[in-house]
Amino acid sequence: MEIKLKEVVHNSTDGLYALHFDDMDLNIALGNVTLYNAELRPDSAVYQKMIATKDAPNNRYHIKLKKLKVRRFNLMDALTNKKLDIKSITFEDTQIHLMNEYHAFNDTVRTTPKKSLYESVKDLFTSVNVTDIIVDNVKFKYSKYADGKETGIDLDKATIKVHDVLLDETSHQDSSRLFYTKMVDVFIPGFEYDLPDGYYKAKFKSLRINTRDQNVLMTDVVYEPRMSKSSFYKQKKQNVTMAILKFDTLRAEHLDFRQLIDNKNTIASVVQLKNGTVDLFADKRYPKYPINKIGYSPHQKLLRMKSLLRLDTVLVDDVTVTYHEMSGKYFREGSISFNHVNGNILNVTNDSVYLKKNKYMRADLAAKVMNAGLLHAKLGFDMLSDNGTHTYSGTLGAMQAPAFNRILRPLLNVEIASGNIKKVAFNMQGTDHRNWGDFRFDYDDLKINLLNKKNEDGEQSSKKVVSFLVNELLINDSNPDKKGVYTVAKVNYRRVPEHTFFKTMWQSLLDGIKQCAGISKEREAKLMGVAETGKNIVEKGKDIVEGAKEVGKKAGNFIKGIFKKKEDDSDSTPQIDDKKKDTPKKDSDE
Repeated sequence: MEIKLKEVVHNSTDGLYALHFDDMDLNIALGNVTLYNAELRPDSAVYQKMIATKDAPNNRYHIKLKKLKVRRFNLMDALTNKKLDIKSITFEDTQIHLMNEYHAFNDTVRTTPKKSLYESVKDLFTSVNVTDIIVDNVKFKYSKYADGKETGIDLDKATIKVHDVLLDETSHQDSSRLFYTKMVDVFIPGFEYDLPDGYYKAKFKSLRINTRDQNVLMTDVVYEPRMSKSSFYKQKKQNVTMAILKFDTLRAEHLDFRQLIDNKNTIASVVQLKNGTVDLFADKRYPKYPINKIGYSPHQKLLRMKSLLRLDTVLVDDVTVTYHEMSGKYFREGSISFNHVNGNILNVTNDSVYLKKNKYMRADLAAKVMNAGLLHAKLGFDMLSDNGTHTYSGTLGAMQAPAFNRILRPLLNVEIASGNIKKVAFNMQGTDHRNWGDFRFDYDDLKINLLNKKNEDGEQSSKKVVSFLVNELLINDSNPDKKGVYTVAKVNYRRVPEHTFFKTMWQSLLDGIKQCAGISKEREAKLMGVAETGKNIVEKGKDIVEGAKEVGKKAGNFIKGIFKKKEDDSDSTPQIDDKKKDTPKKDSDE
């Protein structure tokens, strides 16, 4: 039997594999057999010959185990009817090394059909059926060989269960079976992997794969840098996006394992991201090399993927997305967050056949901006458009404007003193080169503070006088204004080629905010100049001085007293001194 068993393995694999074991324990009456210290070893010399004849498979296996237990097989049925039925096979203390070496000839049309597994054993058995296979506490190693380099992953512990293996003349055509099985169940209790790029690592707490249910479940999934944030940017030496992704649950339903294994195509009905955070970082202390981003929007990158992807629905369930940016001027980090994102993304695919039926990928998402105002946004992407046609619309509910100080104060040295956002509504269209549409912004009591630099104690005060003038002269404090005039912004924003898709979207919405707030380009330039230099707003030009006179009429003696000495100490009504108006006295808070 030992000789025959080794002969079958050798012949059925065309000499690629050899079976070795130290001992065999056989009980014919019970139908039990146990192999001790068994090893299935690939022959490298044979493999090289198979490469030369273009018959070599992409994958090789080297398997070692302490015990191989075969239970309840019917020897008489195997001898007389050439049918082998086995109740169970158990692998103990198993080590599996999967070696992958890609060969282009395996992707081309073969002149002769590839020999199936059944054809390898049909001279010995007309059918083989195993009810259960159990591989417990297996150590698994995957090695990929390409361009003279070896990369791979190692799993210290895994459990594999296989149910109902059938090998006969027709079983390979059974669509309900994967690799001749009705079910493969894999459980991996923990895993961590350093990505080949040298910067990131991926890990999870547990992974469950079930081919019968077509489900994949991962828990405590993390994708993050292998180093600290400061070390990341010191090594990169440029302002690139650093990402940290964490999810309690990552789940796929009705995943087509056959397509994934045979063709590397990812096809699933539902993918769920649940209870997670996405943190994106930028550091403007480092240079950002200009790269033309036209044609590289997220949906366009999806179309460029080499492998096919088709996800009917992506469910986003309570995920918080935060963008962090380190100022290159003030050396402080600001952030904006979209908390508790919920919704779905439909028709996520680069499958040209499916896109002919439905060419739109759509997203319907809701979140709390800065954990305050409720944002509801809908996006649509024409996946067959040559110029990146897309739409986005949405509403933002009531919230207090000072919530945005978390990003304004560190990055611009400006803060919102007050402001009631009542509602924002936008309906936009876009291409690779332009975004346009209507923007509505309902608000009142909007006031900003321009800030001084921090003192030695770390305290920061506002430029009270300049802030007052800016609020009176440059910004509409409400929409509709005091006269009841309501401004609807007409956005027509031309994309900067070096800006990403999402930055372009934000700049378009920001243009709408500026229009509703009455901030023209000229006013914006003056406002930013004051915020950055700290100079008295009067120094910006005679037009501001004239504006100050109008403010003086509104604000009375308080403003007039700022720009002039009293003509007479006994005069309680100060006048503007024409000799002094061009050289105003420097105020202590400028």
